[in-house]
Amino acid sequence: MRIERIELHTIGMPLVRPFETSFGRQTERQVLLAHVVADGVDGWGECVAGTTPDYSSEYVDGCRIVIERFLAPVLLAANDVTAAALDGLFAGVIGHRMAKATLEAAVLDAELRSTGTSFGERLGAVRDRVECGVSVGISPDIETLLAEVEGYVDEGYRRIKLKIKPGWDLEPVARVREVIGSLPLQVDANTAYTLDHVDHLRRLDEFGLLLIEQPFVEEDIAAHVLLADSIETPVCLDESITSTGIAIDAIERGATSIVNIKPGRVGGYLEAVSIHDACRSLDVPVWCGGMLETGIGRAMNVALAALPGFALPGDTSASGRYFAEDITEPFVLDDGYLSVPTGAGSGVEVRHDLLRHWALTEPVVLSRP
Repeated sequence: MRIERIELHTIGMPLVRPFETSFGRQTERQVLLAHVVADGVDGWGECVAGTTPDYSSEYVDGCRIVIERFLAPVLLAANDVTAAALDGLFAGVIGHRMAKATLEAAVLDAELRSTGTSFGERLGAVRDRVECGVSVGISPDIETLLAEVEGYVDEGYRRIKLKIKPGWDLEPVARVREVIGSLPLQVDANTAYTLDHVDHLRRLDEFGLLLIEQPFVEEDIAAHVLLADSIETPVCLDESITSTGIAIDAIERGATSIVNIKPGRVGGYLEAVSIHDACRSLDVPVWCGGMLETGIGRAMNVALAALPGFALPGDTSASGRYFAEDITEPFVLDDGYLSVPTGAGSGVEVRHDLLRHWALTEPVVLSRP
């Protein structure tokens, strides 16, 4: 395809309730969206970076600058573009996986719409719906937490994930386990612990958790190896996994027995499929993590989560978990599942009225030289 124009939209979407992790508290999702026009066909991609560089070194304003100054000019200068070729096309820019993933998603969306192919077909989906879990942030108190969890159980979610940090772990997990009974439960530490906490984290074994996600800083694979050898609860890596090679290395070293795949974190959906394939060949289950995506990213994540190696419920929650209104048609939970879109590309359409209403800045418009 020949990319004719790239538009970068920055919007602010209010959350239905504050979402708190060990990194901080959010009341609004600031979102960078890339809209490409290629051979007259539209494609959309969503950047998963946060407002500040806490979860990742990347952040919304930085991604927009990287795309505008470095990635978009290369893309607009190319005469024959495919999503599969972007990795080589962007090789001169080191890192910045979330920025690259934003453009990859937009180009892939346009590419698939031009041929009438769905994301699920392109990525290799084998199911027409996916089992859904929900991520529960750190609450101001236990009673508020339990009320929120009970609400999600009543809605039909098939797995609960609790955000934890030092001082907010054993009691919340114990109380939630009492409330949900045998429903699958896992915890996510978002790098909040150190090796000094190994004995403390071992106490989580009594709650029969599916896994503990990313307890230590992402660079410290050795610490996760030590923890995995010290506790019964399976260790799952999230922030540490940025490529297929790193995933294989972490698995072979015993640092993780389950992998959380987030396309934005690893540079795009094609790399996410590569990680899935590698984990499947090693008999390591994977699941699809969430980054408070709008309907654009949610549609693509649901398609990814329908691949055969995604053996655990992901964070592909319904739109209403985060937003009163979504930027696309909403995803609605049906008996704990979300349907995989079957339309061309992502299978969803952007609501331009909300795009204008939530705009934080004027869109950046970049055209071929």
